[in-house]
Amino acid sequence: MKKIGILFGQENTFPQAFVDRVNQKAVDGITAEFVRIEEVEQAVATDYAVIIDRISQDVPFYRAFLKNAALTGTAVINNPFWWSADEKFFNNALAVQLGVPVPKTLLLPSKARPDDTSENSFRNLAMFDWHKAFEKIGFPAFMKPHAGGGWKSVYKVDNPEEAWRAYDETGQLVMLYQEAIDFDDYFRCYCLGGKDVLIMPYEPRNAPHQRYQTEMKTQGEAGEKLLATIRDYVLRLCQGLGYDFNTVEFAVRDGIPIAIDFGNPAPDADINSVGAENFEWVVEHAANLAIARAQAQRPGQDNLTWGTFVQKSARQQSAFPATKGPVEVGTAVHETNDLGTNPPKAAKKATTSTKPAASGIVAPAGEVPKPTAAPKAASSGAKPKKPTTKKS
Repeated sequence: MKKIGILFGQENTFPQAFVDRVNQKAVDGITAEFVRIEEVEQAVATDYAVIIDRISQDVPFYRAFLKNAALTGTAVINNPFWWSADEKFFNNALAVQLGVPVPKTLLLPSKARPDDTSENSFRNLAMFDWHKAFEKIGFPAFMKPHAGGGWKSVYKVDNPEEAWRAYDETGQLVMLYQEAIDFDDYFRCYCLGGKDVLIMPYEPRNAPHQRYQTEMKTQGEAGEKLLATIRDYVLRLCQGLGYDFNTVEFAVRDGIPIAIDFGNPAPDADINSVGAENFEWVVEHAANLAIARAQAQRPGQDNLTWGTFVQKSARQQSAFPATKGPVEVGTAVHETNDLGTNPPKAAKKATTSTKPAASGIVAPAGEVPKPTAAPKAASSGAKPKKPTTKKS
C-alpha cells in the first residue's frame, strides 16, 4: 500500500477534501491521510510515497523533514530544495529568459545591515541612486520583499517621499522596486502537474473574499487569443521553475498579459475564497496528480520534479569530463585562543595602512538618501499604502 500524505497548517477546507477525494477514488494500492510526524532521523525514509506540502514555508522544521523525506524517496509536491532556493527577483529574471513579460523591476539593498555585519561587509556596494530608479520605474510603483509572499510588507508608492518613507520601514528585508501595471483584466491561474491549467478572473483590489467575484472584460476573438497566450505563459513559467502545484497571476495591459506573481507553491485553495467551482477543480486535479505520482514513485530514488532551468544546468555539468588532480595538504596554523585578534608576543606587528582598500568603493552609511530639493511629485505627508493581506 502506497500512502499519500498532506502536510498543512491553518487551512481547513482543502486538506480534508483532498484526502477524501483520493480515498473515494479507491485506486488499488493507494490511500491518503494527514501526515503524522513522530521522529525524524537522518537518511531514514518516511512511510509516504507522496507528500503534498502546504505549510513548510512557515515552519523550518517541516522543510528539513521534507528534504530528508525527498532524499529517501518520497515524491514531495512541491520540490522542497527548489522552494528553498526560489525567490521573486530570480523568478522575474527567469521569466525574461522564458519570453514571458514581467514588470520593470530593481533589487534594493536592505535599509538596515544584516546582523553580524559592518560597513566593511559592503565595500563592494555603491550608494543606491534613487533618482535614477525613479526615472527607470516611474510612479506608481510597488515595493515588496524579494523573497516574500502573502502581501506582507508590500507598499504602493506614488512619489519619491512615499518611496523613501516605505523603504525606511523595511529593516533588514531585501526589497524589490517594481512598476505598477495599470491593467484592463487580471487573472489568477492554477497549474497542476505542469500541464493542467485553470484560468480564473481575479480582482486584487477587492476584499480577499470577493477577489474571485469578477468577470473577464476582454471578449470575442481577442479574449480567446488572450486566454491562449496566458495558458502558454503559465506552462512556460511552471515548467521552467519545476512547480507541480502553483498559481500564476497576470495583469493585462493593452492586451498583453504581464506576469505579476508566479512563485506560489502553497496557493490559496480555500472554498470560501476561490468559490465552489474553482475549489472542485483544484481538489479533483490535485487528487489525480498525487495518485499518478504515487503510482510512478520509486522507493529510495529521486522522485522530485526539477524545472527545465535546473535540468539544463545539470545536463551541461554532466558534459564536463572528469578530471583528476593531486591532493595537497595546507600548512598547520597555530591559532591563539581568540582566533588571532591578539597575536603571540613573538609575532611581528602588522603595519596599518590609511589607504582605502579599493579606489572608488564607498561603504554605504545605511541611511535613506535625502533629496537636495523637494521633489515635484512629493505628497503632503501621506503614508505609503499597504494592500490588504491575502492568503498565500
